[in-house]
Amino acid sequence: MSDAAPAPQIKTLPDAQTVTAVTHWTDALFSFRCTRPRSLRFRSGEFVMIGLMGENGKPLLRAYSIASPSWDEELEFYSIKVPDGPLTSKLQHIEVGQEIILRPKPVGTLVHDALLPGKRVWFLATGTGLAPFASLMRDPETYEKFEQVVMMHTCRTVEELEYGRQLVESLKDDPLIGEMVEGKLLYYPTTTREAFHHQGRITDNLTSGKVFADLGIPPMDAAHDRAMVCGSLAFNVDVKAVLEGFGLREGANSDPKEYVVEKAFVGEGV
Repeated sequence: MSDAAPAPQIKTLPDAQTVTAVTHWTDALFSFRCTRPRSLRFRSGEFVMIGLMGENGKPLLRAYSIASPSWDEELEFYSIKVPDGPLTSKLQHIEVGQEIILRPKPVGTLVHDALLPGKRVWFLATGTGLAPFASLMRDPETYEKFEQVVMMHTCRTVEELEYGRQLVESLKDDPLIGEMVEGKLLYYPTTTREAFHHQGRITDNLTSGKVFADLGIPPMDAAHDRAMVCGSLAFNVDVKAVLEGFGLREGANSDPKEYVVEKAFVGEGV
């Protein structure tokens, strides 16, 4: 008689965290929540490296903004689905109870410390670039530092705006910041490929002055306005030109100025 083969040991992933919830918003967008390492400290707006094991047995990681605020007991992420993307082709199929790799070293430029004090802050995002602002809109510090917060979010279709719409709608009932948000947060969603009550690119709505007119607010002024930008590389370049046209200067953690841009955006090909 030969000895029975030993049962294979189940190996957990390195830096493993467990998925606690998954929501598929469209055929191309999903969000998920996972456990948070007890040791993880981050500033709302920062990103971490997350991923899965690749076919070669090595971790396949990408930078993802943390969509949950710094006080949340779990971590939330918002992602596109790329059918043949090395990571998202697998990540989009994760289920509750499964594990992901999360490297607990948060970094990023979309943080309050990288901006000079001001009266109004603009959050400018396309697609899943909304993620860091999903964090910042739920952080009390945002409303303590600024008298007004403007969230401009542009997607191709109305359904692609749904994650952001539901999040913004829920803020008024948030027990921590509900009262702080009231009267301070202005939400300006637009579409570029489908009829909607607000349409057009963020750059066009800023340069034409349409967003100021629609919201009944004064134009951007470098003395009082601050901005954060997160989107594709092309979007970032275009928005930077617009902001600088208003007199704003790009800052960083080590050199705070009037606006900052997140360059580690998860876009096409992930």
